[in-house]
Amino acid sequence: MTEFELKLEIPPARLASVEAALRRGMTRTQRLRARYFDTADGALAAQGMVLRLRKEGRHWVQTAKAPGSRPLERLEHNVALGARTAPLPELSRHDGTPVGECIRQALNKHQPDAASPDLTLVYQTDMVRLTRTVRARGALVELALDQGHIAAGNRTLPVRELELELKKGPATGAVALATTWCLRHGLWLSSVSKSQKGQRLALGQDFGAAVNAQALRFSRHASGREMAAAVVAACLNQVLANASEVAGGCSAEEHIHQLRVGLRRLRTALQELEALAGGWGDQGDAWKASLARVFRALGQHRDRDYLLGKLQGQIEAAGGPPLNWQETLGALPSTAESVRAPAFQQALLGLIGFVHAAPGEGASAPDDTSPKKFLRKRLARLHKQVLARGRQFTALPEAEQHALRKRLKRLRYLAEFAQPLFARRKAAAYLAALKPLQDALGIYHDEVAALLVWQGLSGHDPRALFGAGWLSARREVHVQACQQACNGFAVQARPFWD
Repeated sequence: MTEFELKLEIPPARLASVEAALRRGMTRTQRLRARYFDTADGALAAQGMVLRLRKEGRHWVQTAKAPGSRPLERLEHNVALGARTAPLPELSRHDGTPVGECIRQALNKHQPDAASPDLTLVYQTDMVRLTRTVRARGALVELALDQGHIAAGNRTLPVRELELELKKGPATGAVALATTWCLRHGLWLSSVSKSQKGQRLALGQDFGAAVNAQALRFSRHASGREMAAAVVAACLNQVLANASEVAGGCSAEEHIHQLRVGLRRLRTALQELEALAGGWGDQGDAWKASLARVFRALGQHRDRDYLLGKLQGQIEAAGGPPLNWQETLGALPSTAESVRAPAFQQALLGLIGFVHAAPGEGASAPDDTSPKKFLRKRLARLHKQVLARGRQFTALPEAEQHALRKRLKRLRYLAEFAQPLFARRKAAAYLAALKPLQDALGIYHDEVAALLVWQGLSGHDPRALFGAGWLSARREVHVQACQQACNGFAVQARPFWD
């Protein structure tokens, strides 16, 4: 069985209003106590899998879950064990199912010789669940408000979640319902499951690791819409994982960086693949604007980290005086609030709806739109533009130099999106030839932006003049390095789409 579920986090101040709204229909209350198991070396968790024994009322149910093929989709298999004292977990109960096959593969990766490894209790949950079933746009959806805690050893973590599980019908109905609850009650989407929270609690971790972009996989015979959906799904996997952590209070530099990378990739997909997708509908422009706002807000944090964490140290190492940045730089927007913003949540949910829409829902790409033919044209156009601007990089105005950097990033991400359709080795060689130019342009742009900051600061604090002069002296060196990288790209980058 495949499970599609949307989990919304509830801020404490909104819990009462969420519960009151849920009780406006026929509801059911149930206590759910669960025990989660894994091997001693965490073989199941390492593959994103869950093995659970849960007492639902008076009966026990064993459940195994494994990652699905699309965002927020999971494989699930349940085995009813009846009313008895707490049973022991048995992996064999899931034999002969897709989840059972995932379990077998996960164990073979960690313990090739262990046919039936010992399982250990990792953490437990104790929840009171209030449920209500509603219809939304042709879908039957179960709303479940969970209140309780997770326990691992002597550590506990409170839980306040609203889950929307699709029982029947199109996934877009569940997405529309989740959007309504987010907008009305200030909730936000999270891909961090109770099992992941429990694993972290057991390990003494507040957050998971930052998630990088993953390689794309789709058929060479995929239609334009199928390819666009696969690309958006891959981008969403990176965005959702990191956005969930940031919305939950994580301010780590790497999470913010990977969220920005995911957003940049997603924005490229929305810009470059719109024709293949058959359009993004009435909300497309709103999605793009919301993603751009959050990207810019996160960029302020990235720039501040760069200024204080790297450049200021280099300037001081060169003999410059220390500066009191706290008195001169303004307050930054909250990363958590930026990600929790209703418009951003609406964009994420809308894109999830696009990925999970059944064939025939929404607009379709023209029948004669071949992904391969379409991407050849787009890649060739961007490649040609990069070469043309690159030949005269030193003569370009600063704004056009920056525009070249953004165009190069679009070229890189579009090349990654297209890679499954062409010879992977040639595509990888092209991307490798592109990287030195992207690195050179990135360093140059960062220091140009920093120079403006130091120049502005020098009007209030003369000590900043040293840094402004140091950065100014390096500018021409970086310009020449960028020109050399442009020349190298023109010689080494062999289009893989010809």
